[in-house]
Amino acid sequence: MNIFITGATGLVGSALCKKLKRVHTLSVLTRDTKSAKQKLGNELCYVNDVSNINFNTIDCVINLAGEPIVNKRWSSQQKQKIRDSRIGLTQQISDAIMQCDTPPHTFISGSAIGYYGRQGSQLIDEQYEKIHPEFSHTLCDDWEQAALRAQSQHTRVCVIRTGIVLASHGGALAKMLPPFKLGLGGPIANGEQGMSWIHIDDMVSLLEFTLETPRLSGAINATAPSPVSNYNFSKILAKALHRPAILPMPAWVLNILMGEMADLLIYGQFVLPQKLVDNGFVFTYPTLPKALDHLT
Repeated sequence: MNIFITGATGLVGSALCKKLKRVHTLSVLTRDTKSAKQKLGNELCYVNDVSNINFNTIDCVINLAGEPIVNKRWSSQQKQKIRDSRIGLTQQISDAIMQCDTPPHTFISGSAIGYYGRQGSQLIDEQYEKIHPEFSHTLCDDWEQAALRAQSQHTRVCVIRTGIVLASHGGALAKMLPPFKLGLGGPIANGEQGMSWIHIDDMVSLLEFTLETPRLSGAINATAPSPVSNYNFSKILAKALHRPAILPMPAWVLNILMGEMADLLIYGQFVLPQKLVDNGFVFTYPTLPKALDHLT
């Protein structure tokens, strides 16, 4: 297939490109071609603007681009930057697909489990509708709607609600490992909040599975089938590292350090990948101990 990918140099995008380029022809969107080539290789086609792609020749679009959500404090300006980097680009892609004579048959676009907003202990699948309205929800909802505009009898659209992606070389786990290795890790706030996670290898595999499974469409939860509380996550990570996990991080400290963005850590969701399971996807790392043993 001819596949166009945005966000190709990110944590998930780079792992996905490494796997897909063995079989498919890839074009990627990048602002820094030299750096992208060093990371992804010379055999890919690099473009610096969506307008440089002829979507009539593309079989599938995988849209993973977006300003990192937790890199900077959520000022009004930063919130707008986070929105624009996702929604604006997605609208551009949808517009291009809608103008095609022979559009891509598949459009896979990013989203996140933040769509559901903060939740309690309720297990949540793709049918769940009691959403908590907050910034993460409105961001994801608008992002998804921008992609779903491209849906037609010729193009199926899948929006991937991604959980916490665990990888040894980046993402959330890489930030957690140093304090835990020093024995300074522990639960956040009361530790009861849900952590819906997924191993990077399963994340790449489910994107490939979605690409190859025409009956899949709409919202898809990209999380392992065994979400855990933050307390249990801390305990399992500490055990994998043979370290204690006895130093909790109080909510008030996070609120001072991070402002509104702290809500992402203080509150959570217990999300299930029901649609993937129902369609026969098999997780290599379905449980957290197995995932962390592999990554640490």
